[in-house]
Amino acid sequence: MTEEERNRALVLRYIEASNRNDARAIANMYADDSMHTVMGTTPISGVYTKQQMLAGAGGVFAPFPDGLRFRLVGMIAEGDKVAFEVESVGQHVSGAIYNNHYHWLMRFRNGELVESKEYLDTQLVAKVLCGSTSE
Repeated sequence: MTEEERNRALVLRYIEASNRNDARAIANMYADDSMHTVMGTTPISGVYTKQQMLAGAGGVFAPFPDGLRFRLVGMIAEGDKVAFEVESVGQHVSGAIYNNHYHWLMRFRNGELVESKEYLDTQLVAKVLCGSTSE
């Protein structure tokens, strides 16, 4: 198996764990010295260590009592990096339908996730997840 094939398989595992809403399994895919960045300026934007992700495991999925589903749109792998697009959909506890579109860039080292950058619709995050009333 090539490096690209292995890394693509790891991304598929990440999405499968996301579809199970298994935040602990997702966090455990990260190396101890890894960083996950959520782009933007929303209250959930920022840079997170593996320890922070483990401490907050489940917080992302908690407001979705029926779960949050993820659909892979496309993926490109080269060397130690994988870029992929995903769409999510789920009903928030507020009753709002949360349907976001993401682009992720992940970097792997020896089968572990070491860097992840998550780009998404931050206005939708602010509105649905953070309760912002500004448009």
